[in-house]
Amino acid sequence: MEHALPLPFSGPSAWRGRDVAQRSDWLIELTIQQIAELESAAAHYLSLGRDVGEITADAFPLPTFAAHLASLSNTLLNGHGFEVLRGLPVATYTQETAATIFCGIGAHLGRARSQNAAGHILGHVRNIGADANDTNTRIYQTAERQTFHTDSADVVGLLCLREAQIGGMSLLVSVETIANRMADTRPDLLALLFDPIATDRRGEVPEGAAPFMTIPVLSWHAGQLTVFYQRQYIESAQRFDDAPRLTHKHIEALDLFDALANDPDLHMSMQLQPGDMQFVYNHSQLHDRTGFTDWPDPDKRRHLMRLWLSIPGDRALPEVFKERYGSIEIGNRGGIITANTTLHAPLD
Repeated sequence: MEHALPLPFSGPSAWRGRDVAQRSDWLIELTIQQIAELESAAAHYLSLGRDVGEITADAFPLPTFAAHLASLSNTLLNGHGFEVLRGLPVATYTQETAATIFCGIGAHLGRARSQNAAGHILGHVRNIGADANDTNTRIYQTAERQTFHTDSADVVGLLCLREAQIGGMSLLVSVETIANRMADTRPDLLALLFDPIATDRRGEVPEGAAPFMTIPVLSWHAGQLTVFYQRQYIESAQRFDDAPRLTHKHIEALDLFDALANDPDLHMSMQLQPGDMQFVYNHSQLHDRTGFTDWPDPDKRRHLMRLWLSIPGDRALPEVFKERYGSIEIGNRGGIITANTTLHAPLD
């Protein structure tokens, strides 16, 4: 399978962390005028009396900033695959206003998707004291190191409301750069990442589906290298007797994949500040979060809002992605849907 790849990858999404950290094109400082436009759009939408989860681009008018969001979409799909918008004064907002601005920006980028079986299109990333070793725990609900992974949508967005007392760094790495390094050193192990590999659903199982998905870590489809990865969930899927077994060679391949993702020469790290909005393209990037120590005061504790988005004009996905995405229709795919899912946007 690796021989079908156009190696080495050399486009804008095949970046190296040490190089990107020296650039500033991924960090956009919002202007006073842009912030005012976002606040005006939020005030307009809230005056309509609708739920934040129902927001649309038409109901969140951005006469000038919409042009930048179109550019951001192109950066995600065809460029280096991530961007941070900095400077939103969230400390002065109510939670409802912050959520409205974030979801309004999301509506201009694409369609929000459910992030759990409860149907939350607006997620809240914070430590709720969940047991990281519990096979039904979502790791973002803990303070533990996450490990490099993808989420189950085209794009993941984060809005930082409060940062941790210590730690909680955001890490990103290019999967094309990892593939280049593996092709140079261990092409035999790279090939194994295209095999079907089981990933645990962690108790959020669509009706009639198995409690795990069988999706390769890497897929080569329609001229694109697409990644689907969560090592912790791959390992916990082995608890199911009918899940495909990981061979010693598969484990060696996964170990090398992780080692390269964790290479400080390849990945980049950033500390998201209150008011930062980070958008990451899941199909070409892995993201991670370091462990953290929270503030003793509950009102100061680390808190980020999260969006999963399906983006118009996106790449085609392999048929096997239906196991996770349900549909692979461009602009209308991704998220977690079960028989009892009702979409809504909880504000806390």
